[in-house]
Amino acid sequence: MTPNTARRRETSRRAILTAAFDLLQETGYAKLSIEGIAARAGVGKQTIYRWWPSKGAVIFDAFLMLSEATEGGPPTLPDTGDLAADLTVVLRATVEEMNDPRYEQPMRALATEIALDPELAAAYAERLDGPLKKAKRQRLRSAQQAGQIADDIDLNVAVDMIWGPVLNRWLQRSGPLTAEYADLVVSTALNGLRPRRSRQ
Repeated sequence: MTPNTARRRETSRRAILTAAFDLLQETGYAKLSIEGIAARAGVGKQTIYRWWPSKGAVIFDAFLMLSEATEGGPPTLPDTGDLAADLTVVLRATVEEMNDPRYEQPMRALATEIALDPELAAAYAERLDGPLKKAKRQRLRSAQQAGQIADDIDLNVAVDMIWGPVLNRWLQRSGPLTAEYADLVVSTALNGLRPRRSRQ
């Protein structure tokens, strides 16, 4: 592949992913189609099918592109030495993102596809969720080393305890998703995770 061909391919790929993300917000997932994405991006639909097996896979790569542009590298969590403050900042940001009209529809569409498509779920776990969970475990491991949480805690379970309630409330629309709720999740989780001597 020549440099010019590679640049044209990357330009087309980004145009497709941007078109998919924009259309998803405009029309909703049910009305989103490969044909519509192709028309908006100015490419043939066979170009899309050559690179992606489904519209769910297109949406997933659109999220990856957005994540890469936002973070510019591997995800990390703040580590100021104050675990409660750091987790509060992160969970509040998560809540804000989930409530953002620009992202809510695309995120719900991706969640639906992940539930229905095992291959897409595996790709999500490896390429997006996996690196995020690694960063979360690393922050909790730092807190373990500082004696802020028990040293025998299973970090994978701890991650689920802290982030799971927010995701569950968002997915099921089971209650208001607010900064106050994020604060309550952090305080509840950490009160249960602290070593016994720190609870007295």
